[in-house]
Amino acid sequence: MYEPKRLTIIQMNDTHAYYDLHPELFLENGKEVFRDCGGYARIATILKEARKEKPDGVLALDNGDTFHGTYPVVQSKGEALVPIMNALQLDAMTAHWEYAYGPKQLEKLVHYLKYPLLACNCYLKQTDELMFPSHMTIERAGLKIGVIGIAEHIVDKTMPPEFSEGVYFTRGTEELPHIIATLRTVDRVDLVVVLSHFGFPQDVKLAREVDGIDIILSGHTHHTLRKPVVENDTIIMQSGCHGAHVGRLDVEVGFCGVEHFEHRLIEVTEEVTPDPDVAKLVTELEKPYKEKLDEVVGETGVALHRYGQLESTMDNFLLEALLWETEADVAFSNGWRYGAPIAPGPITMRDIWNIIPTNPPVSVVMLTGAEILSMLEENLEHTFAADPYEQMGGYMKRCLGLKMYVKLENPPGMRVQDLFIGDERLDRERTYKGAFVTVQGVPKKYGKNRSNLTVRAVDVLRKYVEECQVVSPRLRGTVTVV
Repeated sequence: MYEPKRLTIIQMNDTHAYYDLHPELFLENGKEVFRDCGGYARIATILKEARKEKPDGVLALDNGDTFHGTYPVVQSKGEALVPIMNALQLDAMTAHWEYAYGPKQLEKLVHYLKYPLLACNCYLKQTDELMFPSHMTIERAGLKIGVIGIAEHIVDKTMPPEFSEGVYFTRGTEELPHIIATLRTVDRVDLVVVLSHFGFPQDVKLAREVDGIDIILSGHTHHTLRKPVVENDTIIMQSGCHGAHVGRLDVEVGFCGVEHFEHRLIEVTEEVTPDPDVAKLVTELEKPYKEKLDEVVGETGVALHRYGQLESTMDNFLLEALLWETEADVAFSNGWRYGAPIAPGPITMRDIWNIIPTNPPVSVVMLTGAEILSMLEENLEHTFAADPYEQMGGYMKRCLGLKMYVKLENPPGMRVQDLFIGDERLDRERTYKGAFVTVQGVPKKYGKNRSNLTVRAVDVLRKYVEECQVVSPRLRGTVTVV
């Protein structure tokens, strides 16, 4: 009698090197609730339990944004995390912030890993050859599975140039059909899985346009999907961020592909027993830095987090500090998604570093009103483009010192309805002093007399919170949808 074959896929995405328990924000009964969760030792336990249940039936995949985001990992350029990730016995990953240390350092990291990094859309400039394998085949649960990787393609478009030195990225959508055809007709796979750091809106469009994909494991946009989306017979799942959740997809595969599936979004709670071997590795990773990171430097009277598309308390804290330091008219930073929430109460140096682990210099620039308007319109298009493939960033650029009223549904270049700097309507001819961090805060094509100050972001945040003793950055309606 015919029976389908049963496979379990475990996904983790956008953990951003959060190697241990940390506060996470949940919405429950209309209220914000904090719980400690996450950590690779607990994820290791979840993986071990799944493998015990199905000894040859678990495929474990990582969507990337893994080797960057917390102080010990960034200080080691990702290397401190390698033993822990190898201990998880993953099958493959793809990448995004892994490029932050430069492609050569990423090659070094991958050399140390016991599993491949897959990217069908990252090429070496000198040879036009792929930097990493585009795909792999693997056998689990009696099935032959093709796994294709898509790295985040904005690395060489909107991120600092050192991220993509010597490499370039395509969208990956033109490569996919050929790879899928090869997997289906030559390798005779039973299942095609796309391991993507493209982003959820982009992955939905990808599923609509490209036939033959059974499952897309989605990353980048930090969606906590409690139920997968099915588009063009493709199952799409994404499992949050910071390791607060992992996704589990149990599929039954027959002659014609997936016949049935069940999904669980698993919260990595404090109650999960840490795997002792991985817990030891985590302790060793943090030991040299623990005393420094545990230092309390002040207090916050409100929850600091980045879970708002248009504005966030965490970034208002950063921008308040920039304005305090520079006495600028306006301040800008990138709309980063990473950075675990900080509950009301003490602020530690760990929290400060988690807010901005790259610790860039504080910069100033002179911007005309016309340039500010143009920059904001460009950012609105990158964030809310009607075509998901044209969405090229995180959340809305973070701003302070201005107030804008926008119509998000409008065409590119026509979204800002009104714009004020301080209490006065923007003067396109006037020049304003802007403070910012990173080229994503103010791209190089905008402004004049750009300079880096001698002080860096982490130092300014520390000085500011020590000066205030208690910070309470509120949401100011900087971006108001009308």
